[in-house]
Amino acid sequence: MLRFEARPERSRLWTWASPLLALALTVLMGMALFALLGKDPVRGLQIFFWEPVKNAYALGELMVKATPLLIIALGLAVCFRSNVWNIGAEGQFVMGAIFASGVALMADPQSSRLIVVAVLLAGTAGGMFWSGLVALLRDRFHASEILVSLMLVYVAQMVLGYLVYGPWKDPAGYNFPQTKTFEAMAMVPRLMTGSRVSIGLLLALVGVGVLWVFLFKTRAGFAQQVGGLAPDAARYAGFSSRKALWTALLVSGGAAGLAGALEVAGPLGQLTPYVPAGYGFAAIIVAFVGRLHPVGMVFSAVLLSMFYIGGELAQSRIGLPKSITGVFQGLLLFCLLACDTLVMYRLRWVRKQGAQ
Repeated sequence: MLRFEARPERSRLWTWASPLLALALTVLMGMALFALLGKDPVRGLQIFFWEPVKNAYALGELMVKATPLLIIALGLAVCFRSNVWNIGAEGQFVMGAIFASGVALMADPQSSRLIVVAVLLAGTAGGMFWSGLVALLRDRFHASEILVSLMLVYVAQMVLGYLVYGPWKDPAGYNFPQTKTFEAMAMVPRLMTGSRVSIGLLLALVGVGVLWVFLFKTRAGFAQQVGGLAPDAARYAGFSSRKALWTALLVSGGAAGLAGALEVAGPLGQLTPYVPAGYGFAAIIVAFVGRLHPVGMVFSAVLLSMFYIGGELAQSRIGLPKSITGVFQGLLLFCLLACDTLVMYRLRWVRKQGAQ
């Protein structure tokens, strides 16, 4: 019989090469899926991996998708490295969008351009408020942060629905469930003319540098990771595991809320029921494919954004269903988990007792 046996030492090479192998397996399985659906596999791969990067406009749209994925993943990396499992970043993203929209709707044509700062800060506060509920229930009542954060996603979506179908509904919007379009002063500045890429991309790249310094160059970052992974050792060293819990959840919630604010005050320009785009869940894959490393997550965010754009193009150009994006994301995560399992364990044939 086959049995998994822990390897005495993990291969450093395969620890980092595992995501590349997982991507290669995902591509092969994707080609097989295209063939089973009666589509040209080469054309399918072209749509997913060439169309999103073929010109300057396509690259700009790729960055628009990658920005929220990267920002949310940076916050989740703090959680996961601290052994805190925040699965509800999607809800924190939605609440950040709601809080940011509340401030943006107060703007008028005479408002100062600085109101954009208030919009982004409100979005960050909204995400932190929502993740703070998770931290409170975990800290005071030992509730599972996995279940609580996940259930709060659906609560956030119901709050969003109530607002856009109710008090925030645009009276001049022909009965569509959406707010009025935000004033130009409340919109996030774009980096270049003719592109939807905003300063959110710069904030994401700054976040990469800040997180790298925090995790690997500061005592606080070391304490954060120890406090989550080994609470007893942390207490012995004078670190607070409780502080690690609150820090991890507030940072991840704030990052998700900031991403939500950038989304509604950037590409969308208003609050709609379609704000939940699955970024909060996809960012979990981004974090793990990027090995919870700030630089690695830059590349994985670009990869996942290619899946988003490729899935959208595949619907219109070769008639694939909308769910193809989720299928590719799921295949990538499945292959990564399988590869990581073989990095940590090896398969051995073991003769059953009594067998001849």
